[in-house]
Amino acid sequence: MTQPLELPNIDETTPITEILARNAQLYGSDVCLVELSPEEDDEKRRITWKDFDLVEPPRAGQGARRSTTWQKFDELANRFANLLLSRGLKKGDKVAILLMNSLEWLPVYFGALKAGAIAVPMNFRYAADEIQYCLELAEVDYLVFGPEFIGRVESICDRLDRVRALFFLGDVCPTFAEPLHNLTTYASPEPPDVKLTADDHAAIYFSSGTTGFPKAILHAHRSLTSSCFTEQNHHSQTRRDVFLCIPPLYHTGAKMHWFGSFLVGGKAVLLRGVKPQTILHAVSEERCTIVWLLVPWAQDILDAIESGEVALNDYILSQWRLMHIGAQPVPPSLIKRWKKYFPMHEYDTNYGLSESIGPGCVHLGVENIHKVGAIGKPGYRWQARILDENKQDVVQGEVGELAVKGPGVMLEYYRDPDATAATLSSDGWLYTGDMACMDEDGFIYLVDRKKDVIITGGENLYPVQIEDFLRRHDDIKDVAVIGLPDPRLGEIAAAIVELKPDRHTTEEQLVQFCAELPRYKRPRKFIFADVPRNPTGKIEKPKLREIYCGKSLVATQIER
Repeated sequence: MTQPLELPNIDETTPITEILARNAQLYGSDVCLVELSPEEDDEKRRITWKDFDLVEPPRAGQGARRSTTWQKFDELANRFANLLLSRGLKKGDKVAILLMNSLEWLPVYFGALKAGAIAVPMNFRYAADEIQYCLELAEVDYLVFGPEFIGRVESICDRLDRVRALFFLGDVCPTFAEPLHNLTTYASPEPPDVKLTADDHAAIYFSSGTTGFPKAILHAHRSLTSSCFTEQNHHSQTRRDVFLCIPPLYHTGAKMHWFGSFLVGGKAVLLRGVKPQTILHAVSEERCTIVWLLVPWAQDILDAIESGEVALNDYILSQWRLMHIGAQPVPPSLIKRWKKYFPMHEYDTNYGLSESIGPGCVHLGVENIHKVGAIGKPGYRWQARILDENKQDVVQGEVGELAVKGPGVMLEYYRDPDATAATLSSDGWLYTGDMACMDEDGFIYLVDRKKDVIITGGENLYPVQIEDFLRRHDDIKDVAVIGLPDPRLGEIAAAIVELKPDRHTTEEQLVQFCAELPRYKRPRKFIFADVPRNPTGKIEKPKLREIYCGKSLVATQIER
């Protein structure tokens, strides 16, 4: 007679590693992760861990497809955890992950957690000096890196005095590192004997750096597990749902949205590519039901439909039930366009920060599409307030700083007590640095970053409001508004405008278009150029200020 499985009682105080162990026990043979690389040359695609059972041959014109099961996922995480422990890892040591999105990423992450380590995901865009800075800031003990980063890691490896081991995840291991695949082959696949609690330190995430050098954000297991329940509460994932994950896994946004599917044993598809055809093909072929997009990707899909480059009838999309967006303000005009082509889709927007374990501390809710433009109300088990400069609640309708409180608030900025004290109150409120207001129904509207507010002639300008207005122009693909120094007004608003392909609009036409804005809100300079965004979709305004502030601009200055 088969013995019943002994399963952990999963709740919000459970270490997140126990969810993986439960899924492996309950759904072991089910496919849990699929990796698609349709935009890559398969001849150059370097498969890393070879332990995956379900590696398929490339399909003509469609690149590589790989997949794995819950049992193999859990086993590989155990092998990596046991390897770390055999190398002397102690609870609380740090393991950095410098990998592109792949099937290997999550087993490495969970393996570090199972060993009692603090996982430290790294931005794959970091230059060598930024990698070194973050490794030193987080006091990293072990580094796992992929073939894309050999040159960067090699250039700094002699200076990484604290790092005990460099593990390479790829086919041809460089001489300065150790081959992770070979080492894990001989490690035990059994669960490591490490006791974890919800209060144990689990992960360090780095801030996006849009306001300066990244800070190291420390979270406990409690934060990670709470995000599973928050996301599942908001979007009602079941095991039948298939989540399409496109953004980088090093960031809280993509991973914490996946956590809702992870909690219920649902499948996820990791897509390496962002072209409209690539996204729609993945949704169609993998029967994806939930897709999280960034604003530029959603705009590109709509532009491709409207130009005739994409025909929706070529794809199977009837199962796609939810499109949601996060990481940045969402223009209402975008959702109006989206619903024109996808009228049956539920829509949600999600607000969050790495300091609040990613998305969900505020969310719109699929039932509130009539409030598009708002970021929503406090999420599941979260609270929110809007505060003045004295940390007192503002009058309803007035602009103030958004503060949130809930189960996913960070423990601290690691090794930065001054920044921690400035951001976290003694009673657990996180000051977000975002300016917002609340309407009479309790919906919160994001106005701008506190540090991005432009003060012109004594008036506060909130760039997001101006950007939302300009995005209504049919020829504009993207826009960013920054403040430029001005000897008379202190600052003036400048709009960096990225036009859609094959569209032509002049400065004079934009000036006329902005006549609907109050005079003081109208941009005084227009600069036609690309709008840089980081991998999580946020406009890189420090980069724009570095490019344009203090330099002679080839642009139009409009006297008001």
